[in-house]
Amino acid sequence: MLLGGAAGVAAGLGLGSAANAAAGPAGMPTYRYLRDALALPLSHNPTGEFIFPCIRGVYDKLSSPRARYYLYYAPHENPGGICVAFANSLAGPFDDHSGNPLIDNRLPTTTVSHVSSPHVTWDAATRQFFCYFHGENFTTRVARSTDGITFTDETPILSTRLVSGTSETSYARVFEHQLPGRNNKYVMIFMGVRNGRRLFYGWSPNGWDGWQFSSTPLVNPEPDGVTDISGPTLVKRNGTTYVAYHGNDGRMRITEVGNAFDRETHLGVFHSPIPSDNGRVAAPSFGTQDGVEYMFYEAGPRLSARICIARAV
Repeated sequence: MLLGGAAGVAAGLGLGSAANAAAGPAGMPTYRYLRDALALPLSHNPTGEFIFPCIRGVYDKLSSPRARYYLYYAPHENPGGICVAFANSLAGPFDDHSGNPLIDNRLPTTTVSHVSSPHVTWDAATRQFFCYFHGENFTTRVARSTDGITFTDETPILSTRLVSGTSETSYARVFEHQLPGRNNKYVMIFMGVRNGRRLFYGWSPNGWDGWQFSSTPLVNPEPDGVTDISGPTLVKRNGTTYVAYHGNDGRMRITEVGNAFDRETHLGVFHSPIPSDNGRVAAPSFGTQDGVEYMFYEAGPRLSARICIARAV
């Protein structure tokens, strides 16, 4: 349960390892399935499905971490619940936290049908973890923690009323990235529903408040030949910036947006489902350990998805 009132990882996670050959668009490597990240049974498993992995290295941020890496994830169907698992290697396996969920749908100021899609960012200025998540689908919220486990001060920061014409704003990830002329430190990439699912963005001076949002989509589905795209994450390679995401055809694509978010160059599919993925791969989260690149992702249909680990070859 979340406490309180309303209100990549340095030296361990990253992209662009020279050890991997440029195999796909934007030089993305070829990823091969390694294992499922989570072993059943789990302490919080109300609906038998999990989405939106977020992998974070914490060994250089906490004096006594549970493990080197924390994997955040959540069920999506009601009631959801933000969860975490631990491992000392990105290859896994990950051990479930017995105290899950870290955040449930009973928030300090309201109760929502579900909370889901966790993305956790380390804010070095305040030495805190910020956890972004949605609940309901039209509201994105943030909470903070000093240990990556106990989160407090849940605060709504994004809703459909802030992005004109949208009926949903969710699946947000936040990254340190400066945009020219915006006086910002962080950017948010998220899904908005406006004549289909598209990717939008916002910016903030500190990741906590002062958020502003563009009403113009950053990435649109039509050039990919699909009707809906979602699950975005920011990727930095080759001196420029991309967004990786999935489409409603079950494949993951990458589009260059540039360091100033001033372009939309669709580069195509970088990862497709294998038979065990049951027709869908989605919501990638990337990390690098000892020069080897890993990808955590959803596999399977939305309401029966599981979290998988793939390794670059």
